Amino acid sequence: MSSSTAVPGQSPIAETAPQSLCALEPRVPADRLVGEMVPPPRFDSVRFDTYVPDPNQPSQTEAVEVLSSFAAGLGGAHATGSGKRRWFGGKKQAAPAGPRGVYLDGGYGVGKTHLLASLWHATPAAPSLKAFGTFVELTNLVGALGFQQTVQTLSGHRLLCIDEFELDDPGDTVLVSSLLSKLVEAGVALAATSNTLPGKLGEGRFAAADFLREIQGLSAHFRPLRIDGEDYRHRGLPEAPPPYSDEQVTRAAYATAGASLDDFPALLDHLARVHPSRYGALTDGITAVCLTDVQPVPDQSTALRLVVLADRLYDREVPVLASGLPFDRLFSDEMLNGGYRKKYFRAISRLTALARDAKGLVAQ
Repeated sequence: MSSSTAVPGQSPIAETAPQSLCALEPRVPADRLVGEMVPPPRFDSVRFDTYVPDPNQPSQTEAVEVLSSFAAGLGGAHATGSGKRRWFGGKKQAAPAGPRGVYLDGGYGVGKTHLLASLWHATPAAPSLKAFGTFVELTNLVGALGFQQTVQTLSGHRLLCIDEFELDDPGDTVLVSSLLSKLVEAGVALAATSNTLPGKLGEGRFAAADFLREIQGLSAHFRPLRIDGEDYRHRGLPEAPPPYSDEQVTRAAYATAGASLDDFPALLDHLARVHPSRYGALTDGITAVCLTDVQPVPDQSTALRLVVLADRLYDREVPVLASGLPFDRLFSDEMLNGGYRKKYFRAISRLTALARDAKGLVAQ
């Protein structure tokens, strides 16, 4: 690409060198953690009517219908109000009998987060009365505010949506289960998705029984809602583009306003020095992530940090342009067959989607 070549979304010559994620160490105040508990930018515009069910999977159509009714049932002064008997029967001062939440049970890529965000958007309450976040973001909130302050902060909410409930972390599972128990007592409705427990991925779906067992006393408050299907990110789409050369990636980074440019091994080292709760802030203002020399991830701790970064990039729709190995070779066979394999497959799926999004950054 010559300096005079114009590419859509690029400046012919960048006025400044690309940013480096490795040079950033953001600090995130607690009030920002609370204020950002909304669906991520990728899901700003999703609604139930923008979810496209697979015609071969009737459970997907059923899920839209059930969740639409669930959202409509959350209107009124508070979740314990008298108008919620279908979903939340009971008296105002006591935890009501029957399901107070839904658990979306399905494999990765079937659109659970789309549906969870659509539920948040459809619930008739002000944004300040609804919260949406991943399990990791919720535990980070507890860490920042303390348990009692988090309970107080969220108790007035109509709905709490938790994406990717971490069933493979027993300590945090107990912590969040205790938090949810307090919120249920306060009348907060719940909705959740979760990751897969070790040994369950081969079933092709999440195990609702495992989820309900892990959250122990909360199980009676969830109605499992199964969603079957294939990973929509690869449904009818071409294979991920092959990696580019170091020169192509570097040229694209310099030609794209707001892009970052980092050596992949150096970025992995930097992630160890930044708390995962700050990975979202790490990408503030970044329009594209350009990586050179992508290599296999060396160990599980590093791999799990990369998974969180991949989630934040995917949430924010930040394209990823890379040289080196293709993303489906990031994780070793041992990792892909281990207890965290669900997370690794999700990261591969999401990074592949972002690699497709980055094709336009390179001159054809």
